[in-house]
Amino acid sequence: MAQKVIMPKWGLTMKEGKIARWLKKEGDAVTAEEALLEVETDKITNTVPAPAGGILVQIVVPAGEVAPVQAVLGVIAEAGESVERVAAGATSSEGAEAKPGGKAAGAGAQAAPAAADEGFVPAMPAARKLARELGIPLSSVTGTGPDGRITAKDVQATADAGAGVNASPKAIAFARKMGIDLALVTGSGEGGRITKADILRAMNPAAEEQPQAQAAAPKDTVVPMEGVRKLVADNMMASLQGAAQLSVFVEADVTEMVRLRATLLERNKRNAEYRLSYNDIIAYAVCRALKRHPIMNSSLREDGIHLHPHVNLGIAVSLQNGLIVPNVKAADTYTLEELRSQVRDVAGRARKGGLSMDEISGGTFTISNVSMLGMDGFTPILNPPETGILGVGRVVEKPAVKNGEVCIRSMMTLSLTFNHMTTDGAPAMAFLRELADMLENPGLMIV
Repeated sequence: MAQKVIMPKWGLTMKEGKIARWLKKEGDAVTAEEALLEVETDKITNTVPAPAGGILVQIVVPAGEVAPVQAVLGVIAEAGESVERVAAGATSSEGAEAKPGGKAAGAGAQAAPAAADEGFVPAMPAARKLARELGIPLSSVTGTGPDGRITAKDVQATADAGAGVNASPKAIAFARKMGIDLALVTGSGEGGRITKADILRAMNPAAEEQPQAQAAAPKDTVVPMEGVRKLVADNMMASLQGAAQLSVFVEADVTEMVRLRATLLERNKRNAEYRLSYNDIIAYAVCRALKRHPIMNSSLREDGIHLHPHVNLGIAVSLQNGLIVPNVKAADTYTLEELRSQVRDVAGRARKGGLSMDEISGGTFTISNVSMLGMDGFTPILNPPETGILGVGRVVEKPAVKNGEVCIRSMMTLSLTFNHMTTDGAPAMAFLRELADMLENPGLMIV
């Protein structure tokens, strides 16, 4: 019996996912639980396993497209079984029924085009009218509109292709938009196929007369805005547009924090694997300060400001192609040593892969540390819908005044970006000041 491959729901907040790539193609044999495709969502890529063994007879949502949770992504059938084609946009409760007398599904088999048996074909009214006028069956047209719906441009492109125009549908559409007669354009593609570049040359013939040296100038390298990079960009713009963000700074004398770290490292020197960073101590202090300033451990949602009972502490981790923020749930319930282990665990798996959706959602406050990059300070961008994010700079030894005398002290710049829609400046600054006090005098973290 045919099985549908559906878009899973990873985490409570997930609404849709982008198909990163299919690991199998139509007609390939698959086994149950075999990795079938990869889905990008909320800064993470997950693998979707095959729900059953058989033949992948249809890919409903191709790579690069976005589909909502519970949407049908593909169909797997038993060898020799025939199934109805599933329309784009179908949900898990629709389609993929066995069809008697149809063409058998097998390796390399090509399923019948959608609606070739007089079934309904999703199309715009203007597209239906134009198809009737040109005598083109809608079942022979590939839709490029929302959810695969056929547009008038799709119908015209099919008509042009049938009229002997050797050009891709995109090139035909571009030529129509620019008012270029394709009969006057010479194609440079395979088999004389007309490309968009050919149309651009036809629009600007003077460009062909450029000096050879100029024509041979090196071209820009174009990096596609996609995958994790696109997700990060979208999230950052959404953050700036959806929150009234303000950043404040404080320079803290963290000489005592440096001394505390040195003492703990010395105490555990027999353990060659023991590691303790300034960020571990800062994370512990942040949890203590947030419990004393609960408004900073909140989220702004449609129904109001949510004050959270525990701190789900996010740790920003830089990846080769972007940024990810896993979080430690109920971080305020751990000791310093326990929190150190938890933070290193999620940060390590963020870099190597293996995080769950739950571990990258539901954060209540974020720490972003750039000290390893040699930076003194910066203005971090909120991780919505959180109220605050802490920016941590490097520790620098510099002259400072202590007890009326100039001496060398270890100084660190802390920056706090907060949502002014959720809290005013005074409460946010009080939180940052208390955090700095804890790092200057670590004993304050236990009182």
